[in-house]
Amino acid sequence: MAEAHALLFAYCETPVHAGTGRSVGTVDLPIQRERITGYPVVQASSVKGVLRAMTTPNEAEANDAERHRAVFGPDDPTKAHEHAGALQVTDLSVVLFPVRSLAGVFAWTTSLPALARLARLAALAGVSLDWSIPEQGPDSDVAWVAVQSALSIPTAEGSSVVLEEFSFTAKTSSADFVEQLGGWLAENALPAGEEYGWWKRNLTSHLCVLHDDAFRDFVQYGTEVEAHVRLDSGTKTVAQGALWTTEAVPAETLFAGLLAATRSRYPRVKKDGYSLLRWLTQRLDGKRTRIGGDETTGRGSVALRVVQGGGQRG
Repeated sequence: MAEAHALLFAYCETPVHAGTGRSVGTVDLPIQRERITGYPVVQASSVKGVLRAMTTPNEAEANDAERHRAVFGPDDPTKAHEHAGALQVTDLSVVLFPVRSLAGVFAWTTSLPALARLARLAALAGVSLDWSIPEQGPDSDVAWVAVQSALSIPTAEGSSVVLEEFSFTAKTSSADFVEQLGGWLAENALPAGEEYGWWKRNLTSHLCVLHDDAFRDFVQYGTEVEAHVRLDSGTKTVAQGALWTTEAVPAETLFAGLLAATRSRYPRVKKDGYSLLRWLTQRLDGKRTRIGGDETTGRGSVALRVVQGGGQRG
C-alpha cells in the first residue's frame, strides 16, 4: 500500500515520440495511445525507466545509491527477485494539446474528460484544486475561452475560434472556470524557471475547452508525422525499403501522471514512503529529461514538475 503520492507533470519542449514499434497502419512508427479513447499516453514502464536513469547517483553518492535501489529496485536485472522498488508510476495522460489557431498562433486545447482525469489524480495525491469540473461541457460547435482570449475572432454573430480548418463559437459564459484552470496550470504544471515566464502569462489567454469529440479528433489526427529516408550512397536515391514515417506528439503538449511510494523493501534502507518520495521529487522537480525515441534528432525533451499535497512541492 502506497504511503505517499505526488502529481507529475511533463511539458513537451520538443516533439515526443514514445513509440509502440512497427504498425500496419498509415504511420509506420506510431505513438503510444490508449486503446479506448485514442488519447496519446506515455506508458508507465517508459516513464519509470526514464526516472530511474535520470536519478542514478554517481560513484561519490554512496548514500543516494542505496536510496536509489530502495526506490527503483536492484540495479542488476538478474537480482530483481530480491526485492521490489518502492516507487509506483502511472501512465502519463494528456491534459493540454496544442492546435494551430487562426488567431493567437496556437491554442492549448482540453476537454472535461481529460480534466476529470487530472482532478482524479490530484485527489489521489492529496493536491487541492481551486477549480472544479462543471456538470455540463461545451456543445460540439462551442469553445470555452477566457474573457481576454487571444484566440477569439470578432464576427457578425459574436466571436469565433478557428482551430485548423474547424470553426467554433467562442463562449465566455464559463470564463471563470477557464481562467481558474489556466491560472492553476500556469502556477503548478509549468516549470518555475524564468524561461517559462511568457508561457505562464499567456497560458490562460490561449486556453480553450472543447467538446469531448472535438478534443478526441484533434489528439488523434493533429499529431506530427515525419517522413524518413535513407539514401543509397551510389545513386543518391532512396534505398530499397528505406522510406518510413514516424509520429510524434507536438511540442507544447502537457502530460500528467501519478507518483506513489511505499515503505522501503530494501533491507539496507529503513525509510517510509514519504521520505523516499521526497528524496525522489527533489531530483525531479524542475529538471529536464528525454522521453521516447529519436533523441539524437532533438525529439523527446520534456520539463518535469512535481506537486505534492498540502501545497508542498518537491
